[in-house]
Amino acid sequence: MARAKENFFIYADPQKCLGCKNCEIACAVAHAGCDLQTAVTQGLQLQPRNSVVQVEDMVMPIQCRQCEDAPCAHACPTGAIYEEDRFVKINESNCIGCKVCTMVCPFGAIIVAKDITDEGTHRTQKGKARKCDLCFSRTQDSDEFACACVEACPTKAIMLVDYESYRKKLIEDRGKELVRAHAHSKNHGLMRK
Repeated sequence: MARAKENFFIYADPQKCLGCKNCEIACAVAHAGCDLQTAVTQGLQLQPRNSVVQVEDMVMPIQCRQCEDAPCAHACPTGAIYEEDRFVKINESNCIGCKVCTMVCPFGAIIVAKDITDEGTHRTQKGKARKCDLCFSRTQDSDEFACACVEACPTKAIMLVDYESYRKKLIEDRGKELVRAHAHSKNHGLMRK
């Protein structure tokens, strides 16, 4: 039986992050459906799906890690959060804004925000869960991923990780290290006979 592929995820290196928030702006614009200038002139409230946080002297963006056994999907009472095609997705039309997903997310990567496209007056806030979707809507028609935050980061602190490719490269690198160590030991007479 073939093993299912593992989910893609975003990795942020806090050693490289400047805290410039370019990733937040890029994310918000990518999900706004228009460019930044249009959003500003129309007075749209931009809502990034990631957030840059500072803890002591470290700064880094926080976004959905696309968990393999996503606690948010298990906790969602309406099934609005689910895993499909290596993504943890939210069907906003099924979301009731109960915030259970925000409470169980170990990374604090989910927010519940008012739908900015909903102009009517209602009895409720019409909040919907939102999180990083790896810019899925931008890449549906392409085989290539193009995460806005990754493209916008000036120091390349943010990267999209295909876990299977990462593991393969890691194993190859560790194998090369072992071969070099073995050759070094053999050349210096450290091997037992």
